[in-house]
Amino acid sequence: MVNPFNIGDNKEFRHTVVDGDKARFESGEVHNVYSTFALSRDAEWVGRLFVLEMKEEGEEGIGTGITVTHHSPALMGQEVVFTATLTEVNGNEVVVDYTAHVGNRLVASGKTWQKILRKEKIDKLFASLQ
Repeated sequence: MVNPFNIGDNKEFRHTVVDGDKARFESGEVHNVYSTFALSRDAEWVGRLFVLEMKEEGEEGIGTGITVTHHSPALMGQEVVFTATLTEVNGNEVVVDYTAHVGNRLVASGKTWQKILRKEKIDKLFASLQ
């Protein structure tokens, strides 16, 4: 693992809300807006942008935690801008705070945790669970 970053560095990801992002469960569609679980996926991705530049050959990132506070809905077709701020690097753990906005309106905020591990270690972990 390498770390070319400083605490406080930012990464940005933009996502336009599409039909596949709606809140749907086994019982059917709940709301015609960006679901919390789709938002969580994209929040983890913006943090992973740091990991992609930190992991070395033979390593991979794995999510270990996420928090989401959903402040306001994002509607179909709206562009959501995610900004991740690197807050901690603890050994192989990468921690970011993120926000998600539509224009000036805060849609969500939270934190993600990801660890960078040897691929073999991840493979062994997954194999041990079968």
